[in-house]
Amino acid sequence: MNEQWIFFLGLANRARKLISGEELVVREVRKQKAKLVLLASDASENTKKKVTDKCSYYNVSVKIVPDRYTLGQAIGKDARVVVAVMDEGFAKKLATMLG
Repeated sequence: MNEQWIFFLGLANRARKLISGEELVVREVRKQKAKLVLLASDASENTKKKVTDKCSYYNVSVKIVPDRYTLGQAIGKDARVVVAVMDEGFAKKLATMLG
């Protein structure tokens, strides 16, 4: 996997176009403000199901990233399981980077 997405996600974070945390992400998906959701592959089955079900219902794409530590490191925080990108431009670019 191309590591460029990590730097780009950090850029999106500095531009304040990200939110992290399961409850916050689900809330923004419900409001249809989240454009892309990044989910760590090592998230619990319960979290994976909850996030993917919400995203499929509200038609938000989900990309799986290697693990919670990589996701957290990309945004300058500790381990993060789920992150939502709130900006259309950042979301499209990240989606193409992640395949």
